Amino acid sequence: MTVRLSLVLGGARSGKSRFAEGLAAVHGLDLVYVATAEAYDDEMRDRIARHRADRADRDWRTVDAPLALAEAVAAEAGPDRVVLVDCLTLWLSNMMLADLDVEHEAGRLLSALAAARGPVVLVSNEVGYGVVPENALARAFRDHQGRLNQRVAAIADRVTLVAAGLPLDLKLPKEPL
Repeated sequence: MTVRLSLVLGGARSGKSRFAEGLAAVHGLDLVYVATAEAYDDEMRDRIARHRADRADRDWRTVDAPLALAEAVAAEAGPDRVVLVDCLTLWLSNMMLADLDVEHEAGRLLSALAAARGPVVLVSNEVGYGVVPENALARAFRDHQGRLNQRVAAIADRVTLVAAGLPLDLKLPKEPL
């Protein structure tokens, strides 16, 4: 059974990106990596360079979409290629920093995912396990991230939580009767 939409969740350095790359490769299609990170400082530039280097020996085509994620999914998802979005968490941060309407943009993304003409794998952080943040912006981010993850998980065929490099399937496609 073909999995059209997969969501891979996990904490920082949990192995979620590596697992998601493996899921994308299993399709045997051309690989498109939709990157949402923006390099605001040297540490983030180094992190982005490491991610690119990790994919250098494989046939990934990278598309940068720090804000226009719905458009990137609509343009790139096709029957001959799989799209990997890494990650929804950075995309959410970018939207909040740009003072965009998060709920509206999330709705646009969900519509693009529902209309995608090929498989899509999305990576997102699970950020709700810690203490309640002390400031309003951090609480708003945590709440938006939780709602976004729930909305994507609801339409995903497969949802996997990765912890310590180990995947735990939370949702798998239903087998046909």
